[in-house]
Amino acid sequence: MAVLETIAIAFWAMLPAYVPNNAAVLAGGGRPIDGGRTWGEKRVLGDGKTWRGTATGVTAGLALAAALTLLAEDVSSLLGFAVPEFSPLAALGLAGGAMLGDILASFLKRRSGRERGAMFPGLDQLDFVVVSLPLTALLATDWFREWFTLEVVLVVVVLTPILHVTTNVIAYKLGLKNEPW
Repeated sequence: MAVLETIAIAFWAMLPAYVPNNAAVLAGGGRPIDGGRTWGEKRVLGDGKTWRGTATGVTAGLALAAALTLLAEDVSSLLGFAVPEFSPLAALGLAGGAMLGDILASFLKRRSGRERGAMFPGLDQLDFVVVSLPLTALLATDWFREWFTLEVVLVVVVLTPILHVTTNVIAYKLGLKNEPW
C-alpha cells in the first residue's frame, strides 16, 4: 500500500471517530453524566461531560459514517483505490468509542487531580483512539481487520495527535474552547 493511500484510508476510516468530540463541544452544556457525584473529594467526571454532548457526538459520528458510505464508491473511483464503507457496527464502535474514550480520559484526569480543561499530554490526543479502535474491533471484527492494517493503525497513531492539536487550536481561536489543547 502506497504511503499516500495509507494516509487517505486512515483518515477516511477514522473520520467517524474524529468528529464526535468536536460535535460534542458545539452541542455543549446540559446535564452532566455524573450528575454532580463525587468519588472521594473529586467529581467523577465534571461538568464538561454531558448527556447532550455525548448523544450529539455519537449521532454526528454515525451520520458522518452513513454519508461517507454513500460517497465511498465515487471517492474510491476518483482516487483509484478503495476507501471504507462503514457497517452500522463499525460506525457505532468508532463514534461511540470516541465519546467513551473522552469520558474515560475525564475520569482519569479527575483521579490524577487535574481539573476540567487541564492538559494531560498523550491522553488528550489519543483517548478516543485507544477506545474506539478496540471497540470497533470487537463490534465489527471482519470490517476492522480489512481496513485497520498495521500500517493504517500506525498512521492513525501519528496523524491523530497532529490533527487533534490543530483542530483544538482552531476551536480555541474561534472561542469554542476555553483552552487550546
